[in-house]
Amino acid sequence: QLQLVESGGGLVQPGGSLKLSCAASGFTLDYYAIGWFRQAPGKEREGVSCISSHDGSTYYADSVKGRFTISRDNAKNTVYLQMNSLKPGDTAVYYCAADSRITSVEGMCVIGHPNYDYWSQGTQVTVSS
Repeated sequence: QLQLVESGGGLVQPGGSLKLSCAASGFTLDYYAIGWFRQAPGKEREGVSCISSHDGSTYYADSVKGRFTISRDNAKNTVYLQMNSLKPGDTAVYYCAADSRITSVEGMCVIGHPNYDYWSQGTQVTVSS
């Protein structure tokens, strides 16, 4: 099956760290821009961080700048989101998405279009003491 398989979520205390992984199954990520999105109960989905397929450019939401880092390893067909200094406000279900037509990673994160080529199943991140 062609899909994105996501892992790495869990429960962590404030100030802790988690690393999310998004691996492509059945296709190659080299030519896809990748975005991380999150949605908390009762709130709209928001873009967290996105990375380009071609020039390595990245985008971060203001709320996570300096704390989160997006990266990709094309040899492993995987994209990562390293999350440090986690806060209770980071609690949400996190999703990754891939699309081959993205020309602006900022636009990808801000829009978060449901018709992107692929979406992961989501993983719960809970930050609580």
